Amino acid sequence: MKVTTKKLSDTKVEVTVTLDQKDLQIAEEQAILRLSKEIKVQGFRPGKIPAEIAKKNINPNDLASTTADIAVRRTVPQAFEEAKNIPLVIPNVDIVKYVPGETLEYKAVADIVPEIKLGDYKNLKVKREEFKANQADIDDVLARVRNAYAEKQVVKREAKMDDEVVIDFEGSLDGEKFEGGAAKDFKLKLGSHQFIPGFEEGIVGHSAGDRFDLELTFPKDYHAEKLAGKKTVFNVLLKQVNEFVLPELNDEFAKKCGPFKTLEELKLDIENNLTEQNKVKSDEKFKDDLVNELIKKSKISAPEILVEDQIRFIKQDIEANANAQGLNFEDYLKQTGQTEEDWKKQIKELAETRVKASLALQMLAREEKIDVDNEIVDAKLNELREVYKKSKEALASLKDNNVRQDIKNRMVIEKTLNFLVKLNSKDEADDKKAK
Repeated sequence: MKVTTKKLSDTKVEVTVTLDQKDLQIAEEQAILRLSKEIKVQGFRPGKIPAEIAKKNINPNDLASTTADIAVRRTVPQAFEEAKNIPLVIPNVDIVKYVPGETLEYKAVADIVPEIKLGDYKNLKVKREEFKANQADIDDVLARVRNAYAEKQVVKREAKMDDEVVIDFEGSLDGEKFEGGAAKDFKLKLGSHQFIPGFEEGIVGHSAGDRFDLELTFPKDYHAEKLAGKKTVFNVLLKQVNEFVLPELNDEFAKKCGPFKTLEELKLDIENNLTEQNKVKSDEKFKDDLVNELIKKSKISAPEILVEDQIRFIKQDIEANANAQGLNFEDYLKQTGQTEEDWKKQIKELAETRVKASLALQMLAREEKIDVDNEIVDAKLNELREVYKKSKEALASLKDNNVRQDIKNRMVIEKTLNFLVKLNSKDEADDKKAK
């Protein structure tokens, strides 16, 4: 087998393979064995026909095409290995010349794992940002906790923002009702922006018992296409106005919120929780900054096929979030004022960065011989089996070797990332000692 390689780009190669008579003979023997199971020869059981006899009874065209197919499938992996290239996908093969029994020449093109030259990953100049909890953050959380304990009281006055109102409403377009445009005894917090612009504002100033019309226009990017940009009239009956009465901030309030004796203890608990949350934010940002700095210092190309995969994964995440809100990806594009082509261009840089980050960490894992023991992978799989024990489909997928390998790969990446953090936190430790 003769192999020559042509570099088409940093992430794509063309391998030309020439097979001689000896290579084809091996493939032909396998082809005869395969095809002999499909023919009948008097005096022999199917699959038990001697090769010499089987060859005489096999259609020559079938034998030639099957031999070529086996020869290519058998030698493509060998050819790329010899060329020291790792294909990311099944190579695209084009047979250039084929003389059965004599020679076979083909070209195989594939996206490959690019050559990666890591920069100095032991001395990445990245500073950890500290996200400190300030008084404004503490007050904001305290206000939300206070709102959660607010008591509702019916009031006999005009509605204002932050009140809760109970309403009946019915919307119409050109005098015709539309789906989803009506409800009875609907509870609405004014200022929550649950309705289209102008609806909640239009209720402000009215009192219980008032019936009135609101002439409004649906936003142009409204998720329901039939309503987007259309003028509508909502007939509203305001049935009740509720006011939220906030509890006093004192020790008694603190006791209601948990195992606290004083308001100061509650505030200290909020501060500690915020500090812990901010530490997590700081750690995550430090990891991201380290990887981005590693990418800058290294020579890495992002294969287009992996970038496209990453764009697809990002789209799936957006679709899942949109579906949870009763929307779809098209609705998301309308809300953000983009076409899908615009969105792809805008998201491509993020996708490329993710691909480069993954490749860099994989290379770092190889260089530092970072691995995860099978026992640890098994333990992780057992955890997942417990989580998904009610899903037969999920449990079945965990038996797949590819899924197991994917889980192991993620664990190796996580371990490598932690190694990178530890490696580049020496200065921080020295600074703390100095202080």
